[in-house]
Amino acid sequence: MSLIRRSNVFDPFSLDLWDPFEGSPFGSSGGSLFPSFPRASSGSEVAAFAGARIDWRETPEAHVFKADVPGLKKEEVKVEVEDGNILQISGERNKEQEEKTDTWHRVERSSGKFLRRFRLPENAKTEQIRASMENGVLTVTVPKEEVKKHDVKSIQISG
Repeated sequence: MSLIRRSNVFDPFSLDLWDPFEGSPFGSSGGSLFPSFPRASSGSEVAAFAGARIDWRETPEAHVFKADVPGLKKEEVKVEVEDGNILQISGERNKEQEEKTDTWHRVERSSGKFLRRFRLPENAKTEQIRASMENGVLTVTVPKEEVKKHDVKSIQISG
C-alpha cells in the first residue's frame, strides 16, 4: 500500500492498486475515464480481503516478506515476478457455501480476492526467490546481491 497504515509512513516500494474514483460516477463500474488503470472485477469483492497484512524486512542477506493468509491453501495463493522487479502476491478466499436450511447469526470472516505488489530494489536476485507457507503465514524470501565494496587507493601528494 502506498501508506503503511500501522505507522503512516510512506512506502515508495509498494504498488497496491487503488481506485481513487471508486464509488463516484466516474468509477470502476462501467465507463471509466482511465480504461488502462488496472482493476479487479468487483471493487467490493477485492476490498473485503484486500487488506492482507504483509511485513517486509531486509536482512543483510535477503528481503523477507511475510503475509498473513489464514485459512488459505498454498494452491490458492500466487507469488509472481512481473517486469523483472515487481513482486506480486495474490490469492482468493471463496465464500462458504450457504445451505438453504442454515440460519446465519453472524458473518465476520472476509472473502474475496487480494493483490499486493512491491517494487523490488536493484540488488534483488529475482531468479532465486523462494516461497513457503506454514500455519497461515506465507514467507517469500528474495536474496540480495552482495554489495561490492569500493577499493580506496591513497594518492601521494608531492610538493
